Amino acid sequence: MYDVTSKKAEEFISSEEIRSTLEYAERVKNDGAVIDGILAKAREAKGLSHREASVLLACDDQDRVNEIYRLAFDIKQQFYGNRIVLFAPLYLSNYCINGCLYCPYHSGSDMARKKLSQEEIRAETIALQDMGHKRLAVECGEDPVHNPIEYILDSLDTIYAVKHKNGSIRRVNVNIAATTVENYRKLHDAGIGTYILFQETYDKTGYEYLHPKGPKHNFAYHTEAMDRAMLGGIDDVGLGVLFGLENYAYEFAGLLMHAEHLEACFGVGPHTISVPRVKPAQGVDPASFHGGISDELFAKIAACIRIAVPYTGMIISTREGKQVREKMLRLGVSQISGASRTSVGGYDEKQSEDEDTRQFVVSDTRSLDEVIQWLIDTGYVPSFCTACYREGRTGDRFMELCKKKQILNCCHPNALMTLKEYLMDYAAPATREAGEKLIEREIETIPREKIRSIVRKNLVNIQEGQRDFRL
Repeated sequence: MYDVTSKKAEEFISSEEIRSTLEYAERVKNDGAVIDGILAKAREAKGLSHREASVLLACDDQDRVNEIYRLAFDIKQQFYGNRIVLFAPLYLSNYCINGCLYCPYHSGSDMARKKLSQEEIRAETIALQDMGHKRLAVECGEDPVHNPIEYILDSLDTIYAVKHKNGSIRRVNVNIAATTVENYRKLHDAGIGTYILFQETYDKTGYEYLHPKGPKHNFAYHTEAMDRAMLGGIDDVGLGVLFGLENYAYEFAGLLMHAEHLEACFGVGPHTISVPRVKPAQGVDPASFHGGISDELFAKIAACIRIAVPYTGMIISTREGKQVREKMLRLGVSQISGASRTSVGGYDEKQSEDEDTRQFVVSDTRSLDEVIQWLIDTGYVPSFCTACYREGRTGDRFMELCKKKQILNCCHPNALMTLKEYLMDYAAPATREAGEKLIEREIETIPREKIRSIVRKNLVNIQEGQRDFRL
């Protein structure tokens, strides 16, 4: 039985509802009146239901698909503008007791195991700061012996404590296994940003097959994790599925139903939605799963997510190459990783990247400065802003501003100030020159003279050596 407010995974992610949705979408996908009605609703930028969005995803009329793409671009601009937030993953340990068939970290793998000491984490943090990063996403396998919650908490303390030259990590998001309300409360008290947990697949049968052993085998416990995180005080959570493992249309509908569930139960939907595709890794062949997701289909999925959940931040990682990432930026993505390493201890040159501990192959291997230059050249404002977390604009407070399209009043000026910091401390000469011109152009787009004046004053202060200004 489908119940969006239920606390039971099988009820708020109802297989019967998803299959009914997909049957309906297939039946009306070429009905122009239905499609146009949904597009008219989408133009209001207030979101779509999982059923309405699934119809758009199924639609194969090219003119209407092009309209979907135009709408996704327009909606992203309304809510997030031309700002792109940057982050990097930091892998702490690849010890894991789960049996996930798509991940080289699974317990039966012959992959070399490695866990960073606190001193090694400090070295990794310095290396990331020396690139210019201010925001990290901590990644860790599930192993209560090697990676207990105490290890994660100690690691967060280590990361936040490192101040190197002008560098500091101002916000750490956490991507670790589903855990208890008590542990989520500990993470909240440690000052994390967003708690991220990929569902991988919402198809319970497929989920249990792909996770044959270990704690992650429990579909309900995993799927209900975000509810426990919310109860533990974490009001910014990030969803995602691994497209390509199972039927993409099923995953798409389930993902949106999960967002609807959080909104219905807690008054706030997901802070972010990630859109990864399954990629080659040690012992992992993407072709062995449900089937590949073409670049065109991948773009359509992203555009439909942006239209359906206009308020959420959308993330694409270095799993994807430059060409795909550039297209996805136009269709709704607002956060990207840069200069990522997916191995344990991959940033510190003394450790060097150990390819034997990579979770997946990185497709975009450019340096952070090259990524910044690319974003500037394509008209985006690279942002290292973490102000909302640090000013208490999280959960429903963030969403209230975002849904009213007011968050740009904070985010755009903050993006310019954090970009200025990057240009002063880390940028190559060409990047700095291009960035300074971008900042001067973008200041003029700030609507309020008072804010423009504050930003200009702070930019001078940054030029003179001060750091960490925020609205």
